Amino acid sequence: MPREFEIRREVALPAAPEQVWAAISTPDGLAGWFMPMDVRADTTVEVDRAPERLKCRAGTDAFEYVIEGRDGTTVLRFVHSGVLGDEWDDEFEGMTALGWSMYLHSLGQYLRYFAGRAALYAEVDAAADAAAWPRIRAALDVAAVGDPVRLELGARVLEGEIDYLTERYVGLRTADALVRFHERSAIGLPVAVGHHHFGPGESAEALTEAWRTWLSAVVRKDQA
Repeated sequence: MPREFEIRREVALPAAPEQVWAAISTPDGLAGWFMPMDVRADTTVEVDRAPERLKCRAGTDAFEYVIEGRDGTTVLRFVHSGVLGDEWDDEFEGMTALGWSMYLHSLGQYLRYFAGRAALYAEVDAAADAAAWPRIRAALDVAAVGDPVRLELGARVLEGEIDYLTERYVGLRTADALVRFHERSAIGLPVAVGHHHFGPGESAEALTEAWRTWLSAVVRKDQA
């Protein structure tokens, strides 16, 4: 039977309340750490009290952000509530909770390193293959936050360090990008990579194709 759920998070962010508000409520801000979207066009906004509180609803899901300035930084309290339908189980709720932990960490990284910079976003799914995640982890060859990473992505070279690492997520930060790898097999979805690019001279189409090629080569390695 359908049942209600609620996910709560609280994070300290290295930015003023106005900067946090721009990051959670504008398309340009959301592209820097979550995904491109227009909150006021894509959801039903129930509370819009800048720069203190935003609450919006999409279907049966509600998202609330409460922003509090504190000693030169900002505390963000976030709540995602809704209803799990018959097609979803506890695993979906658990993955959603883990996903929000990763996204809110990304918000902090965006505000610390890239605040105010325009973001271009690309997202690509890997092939639906049980070996995808282990092979991606092996290709990244990292063991801890702070480990250096160097990836050849077509004609590009991505060099940076791991800024987020759990069983199901790997986050890479470079001088001009946040890259997030998502392992989603527990909810029946393929591994995905999301790339937030903050530098010039890039297009979403080219970046998407580059990641598609890289993922295909890594996931299908040794299967020929």
